[in-house]
Amino acid sequence: MTESEKGPKGRRRGRGARERILSASQQLFREQGINRTGMDQLCAAAEVSKRTAYQHFAGKDELVAEYLRRFDPSVLSGVFDRTDLTPRERLLAAFDIPPTTPLCPYIAAAVELHDSQHPASQYARDYKKAVAARLADTAREAGAADPEQLGEQLALLIDGAAARTRVLNADAFPTAAAIAAVLIDNAIPATAGDDRRREEVSS
Repeated sequence: MTESEKGPKGRRRGRGARERILSASQQLFREQGINRTGMDQLCAAAEVSKRTAYQHFAGKDELVAEYLRRFDPSVLSGVFDRTDLTPRERLLAAFDIPPTTPLCPYIAAAVELHDSQHPASQYARDYKKAVAARLADTAREAGAADPEQLGEQLALLIDGAAARTRVLNADAFPTAAAIAAVLIDNAIPATAGDDRRREEVSS
């Protein structure tokens, strides 16, 4: 093996290099932001050469987009795919964000990049639409009269709680969950709510 086939500290190029680059990006983009993190710093943290980095990613833009994809590729599957919860409980579970969870990287990336055509901005936009769609699907399952409207309302509430938590450094999700419960109950007709409660009691 020649020296050109190794990273700065002798690490072999290959599949492991890609994972190290992504791991370094998750740490550095979170700690100091996307714009303040250069490829030289990323390569040093990942212990790869720039040549190796560009073999895995065409450029920093592609890396930033992949960094976002890694956070939640299945769009809150840990909430919406749960079979042990009723539809209403799944809607509320979307607000059950542990205080130690890193705050929304999609909002942070979109704000920092200032470019609606950037691949990461486009991915963040698609992700936010997908969250609203999953909320609407679950609202429909719960019997909401206007599931699309409720989905958009809850998606807006989630993003608002994430932004407020980030700015104030204080957990806003409990308050958001209380508001969500009111929105959900107001959106679900009484008969659907009665059926849901009977199902919960029987289970």
